[in-house]
Formats: sequence, C-alpha cells, structure tokens
Amino acid sequence: MNALAGWANFYVIVGSSAGALIGLQFVVMTLIANMPIGRAEAQAGHSYTTPTVVHLGVVLLLSAFVSAPWNGIATIAVLWALVGFSGIVYVVLVARRMRLHVGYQAVFEDRLFHVLLPFVAYAMLAVAAAVAYSYPRPALFLVGAVALLLLFIGIHNAWDTVTYHVFVKSREEKREAERRR
Repeated sequence: MNALAGWANFYVIVGSSAGALIGLQFVVMTLIANMPIGRAEAQAGHSYTTPTVVHLGVVLLLSAFVSAPWNGIATIAVLWALVGFSGIVYVVLVARRMRLHVGYQAVFEDRLFHVLLPFVAYAMLAVAAAVAYSYPRPALFLVGAVALLLLFIGIHNAWDTVTYHVFVKSREEKREAERRR
C-alpha cells in the first residue's frame, strides 16, 4: 500500500528504540532484583513498571503493524482500534491500581505520565482507526504521533523508575543498614 511505504524508516527507528528500551528495562529490573522487596514495592511494579513495558511493547507492535505488507488500510485500522481500546481499558486499570497503592501516594507527574498521557495516546489511536479508511494520510500521522508519545512516556517512566531505585530506595536501605549496626 502506497500510503504506508514512506513510513518504513520512521517505524524502524521508533520500533527498534522501543525494543531496546524494553531490554534496558529488564536489565535494570535484574540489577535491582536483589534489593529487598515488600508488599508496597511489589504493588508499585504493577502500577508503575509494568505499564512502562506495556507502552513500549505497544510502540513495537505498532511498528510491526505498519511495517507489514498490507493490501489496504482496513485491516490495520481494525488492529489499531483493538490496540487503542485495549490500551484505554489498561490505563483505567493502572489508574485504579495507583489509587489503591498503599506504599506510595501518586503525585501529579505520576498521574500525568502513567494515566493521562497514555489515555490520550490510546484514544488518539482509536480515533486514527476510526478515520483511517476515509483519511489514511492524517490517520498515519496520528498513529506516528501515538507511537512517539508512547515512546517518550516509556522513556520518562523508565528513567523515573531507575532514579527512584538508585536515589531513594538505595539511600533508604543504607540508612536502615546503619541503624541496625
């Protein structure tokens, strides 16, 4: 399909970036795996770390969708719709988990990058799916914007997770170890 042909380089770059960040996220989780974990930290993984991997995985999935040799835009639009609506449901579940979290009270930045912006991204994907057949070019730009938005959300959230574990958790553990001596 001609409308998708010009997007190959964009999705190779965006998709491989998402894949690399997913791998990096697993490396970081492996490095901090030996840190003691309580119920609150385990609960935080469902609220903060897992969604980061999910959003980056969606970027990778969108890149694969757009890179596949489709005969038309109708099939890919259905896939976009499924991912968009599934993402909206997932973000609602993440918001609920964040609200019920006992060990950490979410601040505005958490709600922005873990709920509001992902919700907007998945809603934009659903809109792109709805208009794809009538307006394929704008829909493709909208999906590209969604991929970039989710990629930047993933970068922010991965960095936030790393800095939390390096600067907050490790200091708390050092203080606790000093108190025990």
